[in-house]
Amino acid sequence: MRHLLEIDDLTSDELHRVLELSAAVDLPRVLDGLGGVLLFEKPSARTRASMEMAVVQLGGHPVTLRNEEVGIDTREGAEDLGRLFSGYGAVIGARVFEHHKIERLAAGSTVPVVNLLSDEAHPVQALADLMTMQQAFGALEGVSVAYVGDANNVARSLGVACGLVGVEFRVSTPPGYGFDETSLDRLRGAGAEVVLADGPEAAVDGADVVYTDAWYSMGQEAERIERTEAFARWQVDDTLMSRASERAIFLHCLPAHRGDEATDDVLDGPRSRIWPQARNRMHTARGLLAWLVDEGLR
Repeated sequence: MRHLLEIDDLTSDELHRVLELSAAVDLPRVLDGLGGVLLFEKPSARTRASMEMAVVQLGGHPVTLRNEEVGIDTREGAEDLGRLFSGYGAVIGARVFEHHKIERLAAGSTVPVVNLLSDEAHPVQALADLMTMQQAFGALEGVSVAYVGDANNVARSLGVACGLVGVEFRVSTPPGYGFDETSLDRLRGAGAEVVLADGPEAAVDGADVVYTDAWYSMGQEAERIERTEAFARWQVDDTLMSRASERAIFLHCLPAHRGDEATDDVLDGPRSRIWPQARNRMHTARGLLAWLVDEGLR
């Protein structure tokens, strides 16, 4: 049984194959007459819409459940939910707060489980990021990515993905908000060439992709003032973007706090690819599910 709990659950060849399927116009209806069960402990607009549409486009029926209907580890343990929903669908997706819940859900499941986000990883976002880069540059090898901001779950999965496809990964974070040694070991173990830059300017200089994320996410609202002050230097504005390569694009996983981590001029500017990137969440979800329930089970 194959699951996608972090992006390096795929090999480099498998990752390229998922991207190939994601770009395909027509895919076999591998979920025809089947269900896809989607659990949302943590809500999301992009993730729910993209996953539901992906299931439909593969011929299946999405069943979406909020945590008040499920109660992961309050009404039922994650392992039992994996056992339960394996009887209803051909694939399970879950968006959770703590990563151990998705691991335990997969341990109880007899069908593929996809991590739709946890506090440690966001592999489905990394797939959309890679597809957007591929569309912009034609190939991934030799591309350089500068991630500026919080070394969070998005950054971690992005870095691992970069390692799998030969993309240089530069990162600059405020003091106290960088990767811990365990995360750096995971990135380097995936083959990532991790460059820890001394400041956002050094990270962005000559980079092909400038990537950022919200300075505070769902569940971190109490830290908003503290984080806004700590991250002020890491705002992506036109001046910072001007240091990137001539062909550089700007990416953000969204939603954005406009005027915080990025200015409107960047978010809406000619180098921004944030809306194609968001649409690619659906395309890569479709490619991933097609691979998981067909080729990944062979």
